[in-house]
Amino acid sequence: MVEAAEVKSTWWGRPAVWVRSVYNWVLGWADHRYGSVALFLLAVVESSFFFVPPDVLLIALSVGRPKRSFHFAAICTIGSVLGGLIGYFIGYQLFELIGRPILDFYGAHEAFARVGGLYRQNLVAALGIAGFTPIPYKVFTIAAGAFSVPLIPFVVISTISRGARFFLVAGLIRIWGAEIRDFIDRYLNILTVALVVAVIMGFLAITYLF
Repeated sequence: MVEAAEVKSTWWGRPAVWVRSVYNWVLGWADHRYGSVALFLLAVVESSFFFVPPDVLLIALSVGRPKRSFHFAAICTIGSVLGGLIGYFIGYQLFELIGRPILDFYGAHEAFARVGGLYRQNLVAALGIAGFTPIPYKVFTIAAGAFSVPLIPFVVISTISRGARFFLVAGLIRIWGAEIRDFIDRYLNILTVALVVAVIMGFLAITYLF
């Protein structure tokens, strides 16, 4: 997770003072009556081209209303999967027109090639870890379309992996409230990787047994 005070440059190394303003603008929706709508839209666009992860607004909304945290997680998951489909379509049909410029903007061509290799090695594992690596999720979604990953497995596994991340955040906040925020910021990736590894192992066990 990216702390507001730490947003001094983007992950690809360019100075980005404007990122702080966008980040704070996103957080500002936590106190807005349409915060849930903003969360949904943020989850959609982050999966295909935007750079601020929906986790930041999900955490802010959940801390403000812990009893609705699972509701916010569901909104975030649905939006992220729909955004993933947009990214998939960009990679599948509009790569040269839209996909390549997005990769150029993020300097992510090397990551894109690496993701393609992951898809060829193990589709389930690649999609399972898609939301928890330093590689932006949008690279995984665009690459899925560009490398013709089967659509149904893409949707199913993306829903499980992204949902695992968002519901884990919501569950921690629902149980421990605002006090858990710093812990989530620091250890979210480790916690979600462990959870998704368990899910992947379950998939592989079912495949092996049946």
